[in-house]
Amino acid sequence: MNGSAFELVTLKNGGLSILSKVHGETMHIGSDPRTEAEGLHIRQQKLVDRMEKFPGPDPFVIWDIGLGPAGNAIAAIEALQAMSKPLEIHSFEISTEVLEFALHHAGSLGYLSGWEAVVRELLAGGVASPSPTIRWQLHRGDFSREKIRAPAPSAIFFDPYSPARNPEMWTIEIFRSIWSAVGNAGAPPCTMTNYTRSTSVRVSMALAGWYVGVGVPTGEKTETTIAANSMGLIERPLGCSWLKRVQASTNAAPLRSASYGRSPISTEDFESLKHLPQFVMDL
Repeated sequence: MNGSAFELVTLKNGGLSILSKVHGETMHIGSDPRTEAEGLHIRQQKLVDRMEKFPGPDPFVIWDIGLGPAGNAIAAIEALQAMSKPLEIHSFEISTEVLEFALHHAGSLGYLSGWEAVVRELLAGGVASPSPTIRWQLHRGDFSREKIRAPAPSAIFFDPYSPARNPEMWTIEIFRSIWSAVGNAGAPPCTMTNYTRSTSVRVSMALAGWYVGVGVPTGEKTETTIAANSMGLIERPLGCSWLKRVQASTNAAPLRSASYGRSPISTEDFESLKHLPQFVMDL
């Protein structure tokens, strides 16, 4: 693929990943795509156990926001394909160029090996059937601008490029739009995992309605972020000690526009934050 916007790079652990030349970011920088997906999303969200206990007959739904090279979706398929209950994976992506690049290098990357036909089916028709119980649907378009058309999820993999490179995907409004699908009384219990530990992102999630907690380490990151529509789904929720760090941080202002900037939190936003149920309960 001459002239591609992507290239294969070797990680410190010897594995291969993909560098976006446009964004200047390497995907899954601390570990290979399969290892990161399994630890950050699959195990942390306890998807096997939760799907086993999920009441039927409706499918267990996963939103894969930022399909990228499909590492997260493939990891979910491999972990859940033996389940007898139905599963729907809804992958959202503005461009499939990186997935096409990954498919071209499937043998080198490893995690796509054996799934090439399924990925081609997804790219060609927008829907694929990796197993009799799994339906994988591709939603093409700008997630930050288009109306979400998918059933309410029980799990969300939130994996766009970083706030510095892709700020429009990290605003309060984005997290509110996702919350609108899971924040009502009839929605299923839902968890959302992400690789960041950014204070401003966590503030944005919390002000959008989410309960927010400390996520598991992955690669070179000592912690990540998990959010949920119920406090009981988070093992290490952020508490009042975190609020003190928010006050002292130079990068705690919630993101409200597609222009990325670092600044302290305003008095008004901090007052709203500290009166959220998550932090009132911690007093």
